[in-house]
Amino acid sequence: MSIDTSKVAASNTTTAATAKKPSKAGAAAAWADDRLGLATAMKKNLRKVFPDHWSFMLGEIALWSFVVLLLSGVFLTLWFTPSMGEVTYQGSYDPLRGVTVSEAYNSALKLSFDVRGGLLMRQMHHWAAMVFIAAMMIHLLRVYFTGAFRKPRELNWVIGCLLLLLGTLEGFTGYSLPDDLLSGTGIRAADGFMKSIPLVGSYLSFFLFDGEFPGDAIIPRLFTIHVLLIPGLLLALIAAHMLLLVYHKHTQWPGPGRTEQNVVGFPMLPVYAAKAGGFFFIVFGVTALMGGLLSINPVWKFGPYDPTKVTAGSQPDWYMGWPDGALRIMPGWEFGIFGHTFPFNVFLPIIVLPGLMFTILLMLPFIESWVTGDKRDHHLLERPRNAPTRTAVMVSLMTFYGLMWAAGGNDIIAIKLHASINQITYFMRAAVFIGPAIAFFITRRWCISLQRHDNETLLHGYETGIIMRSPEGGYSERHLPISDARAYTMTARQRDEVPALEAETDANGVPTPGSRSAKVKSKLQTLMYADNVQKPTQEELEEAHHHVEHENELQAGLDHAADGHQFDGHHLVDEEHLRSH
Repeated sequence: MSIDTSKVAASNTTTAATAKKPSKAGAAAAWADDRLGLATAMKKNLRKVFPDHWSFMLGEIALWSFVVLLLSGVFLTLWFTPSMGEVTYQGSYDPLRGVTVSEAYNSALKLSFDVRGGLLMRQMHHWAAMVFIAAMMIHLLRVYFTGAFRKPRELNWVIGCLLLLLGTLEGFTGYSLPDDLLSGTGIRAADGFMKSIPLVGSYLSFFLFDGEFPGDAIIPRLFTIHVLLIPGLLLALIAAHMLLLVYHKHTQWPGPGRTEQNVVGFPMLPVYAAKAGGFFFIVFGVTALMGGLLSINPVWKFGPYDPTKVTAGSQPDWYMGWPDGALRIMPGWEFGIFGHTFPFNVFLPIIVLPGLMFTILLMLPFIESWVTGDKRDHHLLERPRNAPTRTAVMVSLMTFYGLMWAAGGNDIIAIKLHASINQITYFMRAAVFIGPAIAFFITRRWCISLQRHDNETLLHGYETGIIMRSPEGGYSERHLPISDARAYTMTARQRDEVPALEAETDANGVPTPGSRSAKVKSKLQTLMYADNVQKPTQEELEEAHHHVEHENELQAGLDHAADGHQFDGHHLVDEEHLRSH
C-alpha cells in the first residue's frame, strides 16, 4: 500500500541541500563561545543532576528570600533619605504633623503613606528579612542533623555560618535605619555594648558615631553598611556556597540505587530549573501576602527617637532576642581595676557569649572529625537517630538558645503569667545550664531507642496489631516483613568504627607525644559511640528471615476472614506486603 506523503512532508531529493544563513542570536552565541569557551562548561552543568526531597527546599527559601530582599531594597533605596538632619514633618500621617523629626524618619513615613506601594514594599522587605534568617537557621539544622557538613563540605558549613552571622548583622542595621523610637533604642543599646569592651570600648563607640552618641553620622554609615558592604559580602558568599554545592555534588538520602559515587535525581534543565523558578514565585507570593496583610514595624506608632520616651517593653527583632535574654539574666558583675571599669554584666553576655557560641557552631565539623577520626568522603545523608551524640549536641545547643530567647521576654512572661520577674530571672539562670544537659541525655537515649526499634523491625518485621492465640493458649502479635526498599534505606549506613587508641608510652616506657590529647580523644570517642546500636549483620538478617518464614508457614491456615472484626482490615495490608515480597 503506497502512501502519499507530499501533503505532510516536503522532500529535497531533486535539489542539493544548502545551509541556512545563521541567525543573529546564533552568530552572537558563536562569537561569545569562541572568546569565552562557555559552551562546554554550560553543556555539562546545565544537565547536572540534583536529588529531589522536600528538606532541600529550605536552602532555596533562604536564597529566594534574599532575592526578594534585593528587589524590595532597591525600591526602598530610591525614596529613603539616610540623614539625621532635622525637618518638620508635613506628610499624610496627621498625629505627627508639625513634629520635628530626622530626615530618615521623615522619608520612612513618606514611604509608608505617600509613595504608591511604599508600605507594601517596606513590609515585604522586613518580612523577607525574617524569613531569610529563619530559613538559614532551619537549613543549618537540617545540614547538621543529617551529617551533610562532613568531608568534603566543611568549608560550605563555614560559609553557611558566616551567612547566618552577616544576615543577622544586616537585619540589625536595616531596622536601625528609620530612626524611630524602637530602632533608636537599639542603637543606644549597641553603643552601650561597645563601651562595655574593656579598654577599647569607648574608642570604638567614638569611631562609629564620629563623636558622642548619637551624633549625625550613624544613620548614613549604617545605610552604607546595609546597602553596600554586607550585601556585597552576602552575594560573594552565596556565590561561593553555590559553586561548592555544584563542585561537590548534592547530598542525597539513602535508598535503592543511591550510593556514595552517584546522584539520583533530575537534571538542571529543564526539570530542576522549572521547579526552582516556580518555587521562587511561591516565596515571592507568600512574602507579598505577608507584606500586604500582616503589619510589621509600624514606625508611625513608635514616633521619632527620644531617649526620654524609651519603655522597658522595647525588644529587638526575634533573631536578636537570645543575646538580649542573656543580658537580662546576667548577674550585675562589675569591677574597677586601675581606674578602669570592667562591666562584665554587659561584656560577657553580649560580646563574649555570642562570639563563643558562633565559634562553637563554626568548629562543629572539625571537632567531630577530630573525635571520630573519620576522613572519608560522605555524600549520603544520615538519619539523626543514627548519630545519637551528634543529634543530642545540637538539641542541647537549641535548648540553650531557646531558653536564652525566652529570657529575653522575661518582663512579658511576668505580666502575662502574673508572676514575679525576679523568680523568672532566677529560674532562667539555672535553666540555661540544667536544661541543655537534660535535653542532651533525653535526645541521646531517644535516638538509641529508635535504633533498637529499627533493628527489631529489620529482623522481625513490622507490628500488624493482630493478636494471635496458639492452641496452647499463648498470645503473640503477628509481624510481617517490611519492603525491600525500606529495608535497604534502613541498612544503608556504615557501622561505627572506633580508631585504635595509641599507647601512652612506647616500648621503652617513654611517654608518647600527644598522649594527653589522645586520652581526651579516647574519652570523647567513648561518649560519641557508647550504647550506639549497630545495624544487623547479614547472618542475623538471614536467620531472622528464616524464622519469620517458619512462623508464616505455621500461621498459614489462619489467613482467612474471621467472624466479626478481629482483623479490622489488617489482612488487606498483610496481603499487600506479602505480594511485594
